[in-house]
Amino acid sequence: MNTSTSLQPGALLKQMSKAAKAKFSTDASWAAASGVPKETLSRLKSNPSCDLRTLGALAEAAGYTLVAVPAGVGGDEHAPGKLGRDYEDRLLDLAVSGNVDPHVWRGYGPGFFMGGLAVALASSRGFERERYLRLAETLHPGVSTPDVFGMWLKKSKVRPSRFLPMAKRRRRLA
Repeated sequence: MNTSTSLQPGALLKQMSKAAKAKFSTDASWAAASGVPKETLSRLKSNPSCDLRTLGALAEAAGYTLVAVPAGVGGDEHAPGKLGRDYEDRLLDLAVSGNVDPHVWRGYGPGFFMGGLAVALASSRGFERERYLRLAETLHPGVSTPDVFGMWLKKSKVRPSRFLPMAKRRRRLA
């Protein structure tokens, strides 16, 4: 598990517990809905270590979805190794084209990288939020969640604060 994110079991259980309290009246109700013994849930509060099946059951009952994301997002499989001006220019053309075909987007880069770019566009005025979020989730399931997108922001060579204004300008000129 990547210890640099809040996806550690203890932190995740605290987040899920807040959501479960809103959904269930007691921890026993949450445990029952999860199919987990209430003693297990109680034990997890002092020792937040459990198997993935238990964590997944608690997550699902609390309204969460667990997503596995590679810890070492590197320059070969999950992100382009280099972001030159020509590549950035091609990404800008794609961004303003309105094309949300995942097969086309995958031709421009790895799913994690392109999915993060789609989330960035979805967050910007002038781009159709729902279409770009659907695209992002197709390219890399889970990339639109705050923790995973936060990882993308840390690892990506594309800086939305620079890229998005350029895309908006190019869109107006198109």
